[in-house]
Amino acid sequence: MTYVVCATWTVKPGEEAAVIELLSQISLASEAEPGCLMFRVHRSLDDPATFFLYEQYASESAFQAHAASDHVRRLVLEDAVHRLESRRREPFEIIDRSVH
Repeated sequence: MTYVVCATWTVKPGEEAAVIELLSQISLASEAEPGCLMFRVHRSLDDPATFFLYEQYASESAFQAHAASDHVRRLVLEDAVHRLESRRREPFEIIDRSVH
């Protein structure tokens, strides 16, 4: 089962450029993980302080490996979260396209 995580980050004023750079590093490191199928970062057109992250993993255990990785610790937990006003994550599963 493909495991999907959607996250929304709201950045503190003045921290947008730093968070964009961190997200670029996080995205590259995450997509190099064997269980990461996709890691995309989006920025709101209505609110440039809001970022939407769409992540796909081969399994929930692949996501857990990602969450425990050195780059998540360094780039997210030790740096990015201190630049955010809020952060929300939600897990999803992909439903077969034939299901209506």
